[in-house]
Parts: sequence; C-alpha cells; structure tokens
Amino acid sequence: MADEFKGQVVLITGGARGQGRAHAVAFAERGADIVLCDRCADSPAVAYPLATEADLAETVRLVEATGRKCISAVFNTTDRAALNELVARAESELGRIDIAVANAGVSVAVPVQYMTDEQWSEVIGSNLTGVFNTVAAVSPGMIKRGYGRIVTISSMLGRAGNTNMVGYSASKWGVIGLTKSAALDLADHGITVNAIAPGNISTPMVHNDALYSMMRPDLENPGREDVASIFESLHAQPVPWLEPEEITRVVLFLADRASSHISGIVVPVDAGNAGRVTG
Repeated sequence: MADEFKGQVVLITGGARGQGRAHAVAFAERGADIVLCDRCADSPAVAYPLATEADLAETVRLVEATGRKCISAVFNTTDRAALNELVARAESELGRIDIAVANAGVSVAVPVQYMTDEQWSEVIGSNLTGVFNTVAAVSPGMIKRGYGRIVTISSMLGRAGNTNMVGYSASKWGVIGLTKSAALDLADHGITVNAIAPGNISTPMVHNDALYSMMRPDLENPGREDVASIFESLHAQPVPWLEPEEITRVVLFLADRASSHISGIVVPVDAGNAGRVTG
C-alpha cells in the first residue's frame, strides 16, 4: 500500500461504521494517523439503529492494526464545543489535523405533511449543522498552517428531491451550498473544500427494516431482495447499491496533496444518476 498520506492526520466524523470506517482504514493503510468521533447512541427521531461504542472500538482496532495511531471520542457533531475539544486534543497529541472528512449523518424518511419538529431538527442538525461545526472547528488550525483538505458528504438527494425525503434532501442540499461557500472563504489559505454526492450505499442507513417496510408496504417483512429493484430504479446503471469503498476512492483523491487546485466541486458517485440532474 502506498504511503501517500504518511505523516498526516485525518479527522473523520461518523467513523464508527459504514463509510466512515472505510475511509478511516484506507487512510491508515496509506500512512495517516486517525481521529474519530461518533454519537454511538440511537435517536428517537431515526427509525433504524445507529452505531454503537462497540462499532467505534472496532474501527479503532482496525486502524491500530495498520500500525497507525488513533484517537476516538463519543459525541454528536451538533455539539460544537465537543468538536472543538477533539480538534484541540488531536493538535496536542498528534500535532495537527491535515484532512477532515465530514461524514456523520442520518436518514429520516418522512413526507413533509407528517414530519415532526423533532425529526426535522434531528436530520438538519446531524446532516448540516454537524458539517458546519466540523468545518468551523478544523479550519482555524488549517489556516494557521496554510494547508488543509476538507471533504463533505452530501448525497444524490442533495441535487434532486424525492418523496419522503424532504428533511434529508434539504440537509444534503445545504451541505453543497456550505461546501461551495467554505471553499471560497478558505481559498487564500491553501485549503480545499469539496463534496461527494453518493447514491445508495450499502450500509445500515440503507439496509434496515424501517426503510424496507416504507419502500414495500405491501409486504409484512420485506427483505433485501424485495427492495433491490426499487433501489436500482434510483440509479441509472442497473445496480441497487454501491459499496462504501467506492466513496473512499474519491475521498482519497480529493484529500491528496496533488489535488491542490480542485476546490468547491461536487463529485457524484451515484451509478449514473447524475445524468438526470443539472449542475
């Protein structure tokens, strides 16, 4: 494995499982030390189980198995003070943060006419405010050092609406606006800010009983095979979902030192769905 990130420090939010874990292990395999956080607690506004402290501990184990250092903390990224504290700890123990991946997020699938204040606050807080807090927490240190790579995770639903996804789509659309504006704010400081817009990624956010039942209300206990064709229809290429590592490949590209003049863009990794939207 190449050492293109040797000596660098990477912060990844939502690092306990799924995409966050894939990113963390890939960076560690390429020489980086890792800083992780995850809320590790369920939310009454989210219909599927969220990551656990055991999940986070497993990601730490996988990172340390590569020989790299790993710092982890349990908190919700809506907590700006906790993020600031983690960044300060990383700078104290590891020297700095070179790369930040604002990955933490949740899916709340409810139509606008039934969405509660709690559900709206949860999805906007986790998916948009948490991204703002991450960028705001790491950017002062990056400015001081004159270098940084920030990658945010939006969604294909940040570029097009869909039924039952008013809160999710609004939050992920907001991530794109935040990313582009932050890229301009930080352009003079050697810092790039870019977004990735994934399609259906094969993680617990997609594979859970609540979402399956919403997609197939005609069945009592729908399984993966019962919803595959519906997920496939959301893509252009005939695949129902993609693997987290497909997003990791783009994260690594955007975070590379050589990507110094790529900033303010949105990279869709959505099995061709980007062909259906403008911009």
